[in-house]
Amino acid sequence: MAKIVGYIAASLDGLIVDGNDDLGWLYKYDDMDLGEHDYRTFIKGIRTVVMGRGTYDFIERESSPWAYGEQRTIVVTSRPIENPKGPLEVRSDVDALIAELRALDDGDVWMLGGGELQMAFLERGALDEIEIYIIPEMLGGGRPLFPLTGFRASPTLISAQAIDKGCVRLHYRF
Repeated sequence: MAKIVGYIAASLDGLIVDGNDDLGWLYKYDDMDLGEHDYRTFIKGIRTVVMGRGTYDFIERESSPWAYGEQRTIVVTSRPIENPKGPLEVRSDVDALIAELRALDDGDVWMLGGGELQMAFLERGALDEIEIYIIPEMLGGGRPLFPLTGFRASPTLISAQAIDKGCVRLHYRF
């Protein structure tokens, strides 16, 4: 059975994008040494990438090429995607998608992007683990790591580690 995981960076004040829906604040940490937790190592264990429509639209606007050619990619949306940036599948029913993902046995699933879809999975008990990289930046406004929906949980800390440039890696199991 595939593990469904999160791997995401957040500012010290708990935001994932600034008030302009921009990640520029994060790019100055691109050369950060994450050692064994480096994105390139992480993505090798991922067979399926799942993202919401907002994350897809953000990626589609970027000039960089499609980064998920090695993975099956699913976008959760109720709206059609005309001329997709890369090969992808579309799903609109989160519960049916979770059942589909749980049946996979060819590698882990990454919940890519914003907290809304991750929260939908959390609320259904379907996010197994999350790695959160806390970046020492205060953004003062933007989108939170997780939307405040009233959901409560007490995840188990697997590890906490200070890493390069004053950043901290937190790894939790739900």
